[in-house]
Amino acid sequence: MTEQENRKASNHWRSSIGFIAAAAGSAVGLGNIWKFPYITGQNGGGTFVLFYLLCIVILGLPIMVAEVMIGRTTQSSPVRAFQRLSAPNSGWQVVGMLGVFAGILILSFYSIVAGWGLHYLFLSIVGGFPQGNNPQAYTDLFDSLVQSVRLNIWWHSLFMGITIVVVLRGIRGGIEKFANWGMLALLILLGGLAVYGATLPGFLPAVKFLFAFSDNFTWKSALEALGHAFFSLSLGIGVMLTYGSYLQRHDDVVGTSIAIAIADTIVAIGACLVLFPIAFSVGLEPSAGPGLIFINIPLALLQLPWGRIGLLVFFVLLLLAALTSAVSLLEMAVSFLIDSLGWSRTLAASTMGGFIYLLGIPSALSGGSGFFGAGLKQLIGMSWFDAADYLSSNWLLPLGGIGISLFIGWRLNPQLRTLEFQDGSRLGSKSGLYSGWLLVVRWLSPIVIVLVMLYNLGFF
Repeated sequence: MTEQENRKASNHWRSSIGFIAAAAGSAVGLGNIWKFPYITGQNGGGTFVLFYLLCIVILGLPIMVAEVMIGRTTQSSPVRAFQRLSAPNSGWQVVGMLGVFAGILILSFYSIVAGWGLHYLFLSIVGGFPQGNNPQAYTDLFDSLVQSVRLNIWWHSLFMGITIVVVLRGIRGGIEKFANWGMLALLILLGGLAVYGATLPGFLPAVKFLFAFSDNFTWKSALEALGHAFFSLSLGIGVMLTYGSYLQRHDDVVGTSIAIAIADTIVAIGACLVLFPIAFSVGLEPSAGPGLIFINIPLALLQLPWGRIGLLVFFVLLLLAALTSAVSLLEMAVSFLIDSLGWSRTLAASTMGGFIYLLGIPSALSGGSGFFGAGLKQLIGMSWFDAADYLSSNWLLPLGGIGISLFIGWRLNPQLRTLEFQDGSRLGSKSGLYSGWLLVVRWLSPIVIVLVMLYNLGFF
């Protein structure tokens, strides 16, 4: 094999399993383990879960197929992909630019939340949690972490450093290898915690809550499920497009997308089967909100048999989930620099990683009394961290999702679209499935995303 052929091969996944592990790892992030359980608790339990699963199948999966398909077709990063499928100066490239910007912004504050998980992992190892059943002590512990500039910057630095090292090692030697082992470890840890949860007295009430229908489900709960189904799969920001660009030309887009969606859903449900039995066993509410992981779970686990070991395993699990997502976000931005400027991976990963690290510093300072925290709250009503989260969740991700749907449904050459959907896939060759998929990406997805966007912005 020539040097050129070696270089080309190294820019593809070694196997479809590697792609599924990496893409599923991107989708399986803090949103599955941190957010999904508490919004399930707030929105009716089983009814919410059922509607969420329907949204994954009807809305999330078709968009994932579309995004991965663009990547495999063009073998390019987000901006270059839209240029190649439309025109070099086409306005469609803005969709790719939005994705790159969103990914950079999300990783800058995502790293801070992941740093909190690292800190709690450290506390689990050294036994640094408060003694006794004192909820206020755990609340104060978390508040002091959020407000500590020193701790936030330290853990942000460590987390970004690990992420950069993985991406520096390339597709096969870094991202694919880490994803294969990381996802295997994540599933083993999650399964072990779920088995532990099944031994607790709160397991049966938790299962009933998670799968039984509830009157607490409202139309706002439906929109919450729609939004989370879309965003939990890492759609709309070019991550799946970038990972799709490392597929071989005839790899199965439809089948692998289904596998990714299944893995993501298993982890989301599994997280509930871990957290809810723990909460029910000590009389805590499953709808405790964002504090469920960093306040209620440590408080609850340390009151249970083998709780300290369970707590250690849980925060290792959280770290793995955060890292697999962070790696995908950085890789998407790095691929943009490699494609657009012709940079080497070393230069692109170091430069982009350093830039995102610096962009994350204001988020690390957002819990304090300085300008990025209390100062901005007085000016605009939210800290830098909150503003970055608001901009990406309520504007950039929905606009990216709408752009991808409209491009695939209305702009892409119909013959090419049909060929790429069917290529390498037995499922994709079924005309009925293609027609249904096209209907979703042309009409249903844009309408639903606009509704979710308006809801998140407070219009109804």
